[in-house]
Amino acid sequence: MSQPAPPDPWASLRALTDARIALGRAGASLPTREVLAFALDHARARDAVHRDFDAEGLAARIELLGLATMTVASAAADRPTYLRRPDLGRRLAPASATRLDAAGTRGADIVIVIADGLSSAAVHAQAAPLIAALLPHVAAAGWRLAEVVLARQGRVALGDEVGERLGARLVVLLVGERPGLSSPDSLGAYITLDPHVGRTDAERNCVSNIRPAGLSCEDAAFRIAWLAREALRLGASGVGLKDDSGLATRHLGAATGALPPLGKA
Repeated sequence: MSQPAPPDPWASLRALTDARIALGRAGASLPTREVLAFALDHARARDAVHRDFDAEGLAARIELLGLATMTVASAAADRPTYLRRPDLGRRLAPASATRLDAAGTRGADIVIVIADGLSSAAVHAQAAPLIAALLPHVAAAGWRLAEVVLARQGRVALGDEVGERLGARLVVLLVGERPGLSSPDSLGAYITLDPHVGRTDAERNCVSNIRPAGLSCEDAAFRIAWLAREALRLGASGVGLKDDSGLATRHLGAATGALPPLGKA
């Protein structure tokens, strides 16, 4: 008769991390529960990559925030092409490029672009709440926003072309991050000053792991707004702009009463 897997002495540490530690063993193998848990998490990650992007549903949620939207597509015609040809996900489809050239809003301070990336599940869950948290910062700074652009089969660099065609001073691109076995719902935000085709990743700032189990939408909005403000002030983003937003310090100060809570400064 098989015996139950003995408890792992590191089991108490599992509450502190999503990493796969203290799995235990059954003989020379993993316990059945851990094999099944791995299979489930792997399936969730695959589903996040292949799930269809509901651009219309997300646009409706964003429009409820009082923002105009428009939907475009990258040069990757479908999901298999997107996954095999990263270069096509970085450029607009010709029809979408023409549509942006004819858009009415030009010369805005910031354009927010939402791309499905490698996890439309993350975009569906986090993009609208993040924008809602960001709007008070936008209003406080007096920034003029372009239409929110939703991009199908889009990668990070697609925001450069969108920003260039709309003549925006800065682009904030929200994208579903590559799903791990514990984070299929993680959203990333990339901030690039003076967006134009040919920008490199060294010229962007990234705010990553935006999700309930990671960085909250409120904290992410604070950091994005700080980076945007400093990029516009200094004329630099990426490696030329260090994140000195003091987010951790603000949390500590708010907890001790030395500083107001985030969003109430």
